[in-house]
Amino acid sequence: MRLSSLADYAVLMMRTAATHCGGARANAASLAVEAGIPVPTAQKLASLLGRAGLIKATRGSGGGIKLARPAAAITLADIIEAVDGPIALTACLDAEGSDCCALSRPCDIRPHWMGVNALVRDALAHVTLAHLIATPDALPVAAFAPANSPASAPAMESVQ
Repeated sequence: MRLSSLADYAVLMMRTAATHCGGARANAASLAVEAGIPVPTAQKLASLLGRAGLIKATRGSGGGIKLARPAAAITLADIIEAVDGPIALTACLDAEGSDCCALSRPCDIRPHWMGVNALVRDALAHVTLAHLIATPDALPVAAFAPANSPASAPAMESVQ
């Protein structure tokens, strides 16, 4: 599984915007330069992220882009879904997934994919922009420990 380039750039741009919280607003072009992404891509992302309610853009002098919510309230899942749509590991988990493959009978693995997809989405929903601004050791990795670890029991129970 790999994020789209656009989703990857969106996470980078949102992290960059989050570092400006409480300070001067930045425009899409300045965020693009600071994040190292193409300006046209940043402009497209500003539109997508704004429509999703993750950023607010103000035109004119003193305007710019700011987070619509605190960094601790915006998750990787929010950002990825704003750009790529709902997180779905396989085609049968899409909204139009009824005809997802060539099998002529119902697939026995689809119910399992639903649980796995929920775990992946939940993991992304637990990582916030605030975590991405902090040092990497601040990530809530205990929530995603291996299945045989006591730390993972609550996460696995919610899927069962």
